[in-house]
Amino acid sequence: MARAALRNAAVIIAAGGTGRRLGRSVPKQFLKAGAHPILVTAVRAFEQIRIVRQIVVVVPRGYAESTHRLLSRASCTKISAVIEGGKERQDSVRQGLMMLTGEPDVVMVHDAVRPFVTRRVILEVAAEAYRHGAAVVGVRVKDTIKKEGKPGFTRETLPRRLLWAIQTPQGFRPGILEKAHLKAFREHFQGTDDAMLVERLGIPVRIVEGEYTNFKITTREDLVTARNRLKRRK
Repeated sequence: MARAALRNAAVIIAAGGTGRRLGRSVPKQFLKAGAHPILVTAVRAFEQIRIVRQIVVVVPRGYAESTHRLLSRASCTKISAVIEGGKERQDSVRQGLMMLTGEPDVVMVHDAVRPFVTRRVILEVAAEAYRHGAAVVGVRVKDTIKKEGKPGFTRETLPRRLLWAIQTPQGFRPGILEKAHLKAFREHFQGTDDAMLVERLGIPVRIVEGEYTNFKITTREDLVTARNRLKRRK
């Protein structure tokens, strides 16, 4: 029922990173993987979703105009704004929130360097966020995870059945996400993702089971994997 009532979703594409770990002069989201830059592939995944009405793209300082031209050439028609981000990702998302227009039912935040997000994941995150107020996508951890105690030594083994590796998109009712960011800003708190900020409000976050292919391009090896995957897809 919730999905049928959900008609208006907004998306913030977090593309403000500089990609230092790749050692390139150009931020990794603008590198080509297949026929298009990584950013364009990620944006197109949301452009194809009917309920997505507006997309705000947040980029590094000095890249707003060139990114706007890039997305226009790629025929991305749902871009409502391309803006420069802040010092941290959290600052960029907060600035992206301020650029949203109207009253979307749900706001989704997605990493620009996760170009393989699927239609199924996007729709399920949007629906669960609309139903529960907040939702993330994640995959179950495959490896055994140990907690360090004394530096260089394990302290305990965490129960793998309870552990998830969280990805994006993450979806929220707009009022919840705005309140979470405002609280974090006022308290000078930096979280590792938007869901962490919402958790600080005492709001439970729904988990949608995702796909291991929705990985984040961070290293040179990730970039090679992405290019090979797109080559096979072609």
